Amino acid sequence: MRTKYAIVGAGHRGLHMFALPIARQFGEVAELTGIYDVNPVRARYMSEACGNAPVYDDFDRMLINSGVDTVIVTTIDYYHDEYIIRALRAGCDVITEKPMTTDDEKCRAILAAEKESGRKVTVTFNVRFIPYVRRVKELLREGAVGRVLSVHLEYMLDTSHGADYFRRWHRDLVLGGGLLVHKSTHHFDMINWWLDDVPHTVHAFGATRFYGPTRENRGERCTTCEHASSCEFHMDLNADPEMRRMYAEAEGEDGYYRDQCVFGDGITTYDTMSVNLRYESGALLSYSLNAHCPYEGWKVSINGTNGRIEAESFDHPLNDGQPNDIVRLFNRKGEAVVYHVPKTNGVHGGGDDRLHRMLFGLETDDPYNQSAGSLEGAHSMLIGVAANRSIAEGRPVAIGELLR
Repeated sequence: MRTKYAIVGAGHRGLHMFALPIARQFGEVAELTGIYDVNPVRARYMSEACGNAPVYDDFDRMLINSGVDTVIVTTIDYYHDEYIIRALRAGCDVITEKPMTTDDEKCRAILAAEKESGRKVTVTFNVRFIPYVRRVKELLREGAVGRVLSVHLEYMLDTSHGADYFRRWHRDLVLGGGLLVHKSTHHFDMINWWLDDVPHTVHAFGATRFYGPTRENRGERCTTCEHASSCEFHMDLNADPEMRRMYAEAEGEDGYYRDQCVFGDGITTYDTMSVNLRYESGALLSYSLNAHCPYEGWKVSINGTNGRIEAESFDHPLNDGQPNDIVRLFNRKGEAVVYHVPKTNGVHGGGDDRLHRMLFGLETDDPYNQSAGSLEGAHSMLIGVAANRSIAEGRPVAIGELLR
C-alpha cells in the first residue's frame, strides 16, 4: 500500500527534494496526491513535472479531498508553522524542510499541536545522512576523544551560493530567520547530534558587511539593472528554462522577484556571523558563518578529554581529484590516526538519497538516530533564534527562556 503525500510550497526545493523523487524513484511506496502553492503558476509547473499530480487552490480543501497521509511543507520558512499545525490538526503526519520554523513562539505552537494531535513531525536534516558526517558520529560514540569539551565549526558560503540568499526572500530576516536560522540550523543540528547534547546558552554577533547597500552601482533587480553588463553578481533569470517557468513567468501572480539585487536596500539578513554556545553538559561551541568566501565548505575540530578530531569538507581546486574525505584523530600518546572515508556521489554528499529511503519507509533501521523529529528541529533552530536575539539585545540568551 502506497503512502499518499501532498506538498505545500511548489518552489525549487519542494520540486527537487520531494516531488520529483516521489514521481521518479519511489512510486512503488509513495504517491503524490496533491500540490498547493499560493502561486498557481508554480504549482502547475510542479504538477507538469511530476505526472500531472492534482493541483489545489485551497490548502484545507487539499487536506480533505486528496486522501493525504503525510503533508510535506516546503514553503517560505515564515509560514511553516501555519501549514504544519493545520496538517496536524487534520490528522496528518508532517515532513517539513529545515528550519522547522523561524521563532520561539511558532516553535512552541508546533510542539503543542503535535502533542495534542498525536501525529508526528519529521524535520529533514540531510546532513546527518552524509556518510562522512556519520563517520565522525561513529568515532565520537566509540569514545575516540573521550568526553567532548569543546567544538569549533567554521562554515564558508562562497559568492555564488552565499550571494543567492540575498537575491531571494531569505534576504528578509523575518521571512527566514536569517542565515543563523535558515542555514545554520543544519550545522547546529549536526553538532547537537554528534554530541547527543542539548543547547543551553547562546551569545552571538552578526552584521551585514558584504551585501546590502555597500556599492554605488546597484539596482532593484538584475532583470532591469543598468549595471548588468559590469556586475559579477548579475543573474539572468530567463537563461535557465526552469527558473524562467517557476519564477519569471510567475511574477504576475504575487510580484515576487527571484533576482533581487544583492546590493539593494532593505536587506536585513546578516552575512557575517559569530556564535558562542554552551551545552547542558558544559561543552562549548564556537561557530562562524560567512556568506562571502572565495570557496565553500566547512572545517571542524572537536576537543575531548582523550584527544582531538579534525575534519573538513570544502570545494576548491586544492581538494579536486581526492577520492576520500579525511578524518584526523590525535590522541594524548602523541599519535595521529588518519581515516580515509570514500567520497559518496549524490546530492549533499549522498545524504539526500539516504534521507529519502528513511522518509519513504525503505529503510527503518536507525541505530545512529539520524531521523529527526520536532524536538531536534526545535533545538537546532532555537540556537539561531537565540543568536538573533543576542545580536539584537547584546546579551546571552538561554534556550530554556525560549522553550519555557
